[in-house]
Amino acid sequence: MAAIYEHAVSVASADIDMQGHVNNLVYLRWMQDAAVAHSVAENWGKRRYEELGCGWVVRAHSIEYLSPAFEGEEVVIKTWLSEYFTASVLRQYEICRVSDGRTLAKAETKWVLIDMAKRTPRRIPDEILNAFQLFRQDEASV
Repeated sequence: MAAIYEHAVSVASADIDMQGHVNNLVYLRWMQDAAVAHSVAENWGKRRYEELGCGWVVRAHSIEYLSPAFEGEEVVIKTWLSEYFTASVLRQYEICRVSDGRTLAKAETKWVLIDMAKRTPRRIPDEILNAFQLFRQDEASV
């Protein structure tokens, strides 16, 4: 289990907005895709959550855009969990251009685990917590 998961994407023409760079909503999609891929990589895909009767919902996103990305570029979304709470986790992201390593954006999402039948937050089971290693950026450089 690696604390930091890396998810690679190629910037497609459909990702580009009227300013000629990647649209801000695409960054959100990349973040969602990276989070799901990280969960699947740790053997926590949709079916496993369904078996427990739970699923994740977003409470809040925060994105700081630092530099634009353009069509044809290769980008990597680094993601990790930085903090656990009773029914939620804080997931961090660093989005970088592969060619020069430049950080394009830094972001975080607060994910809340919900009981799918009741549609209310529920305590995160130990079996989920134990599948993901926490990484604190203040302890080391990404």
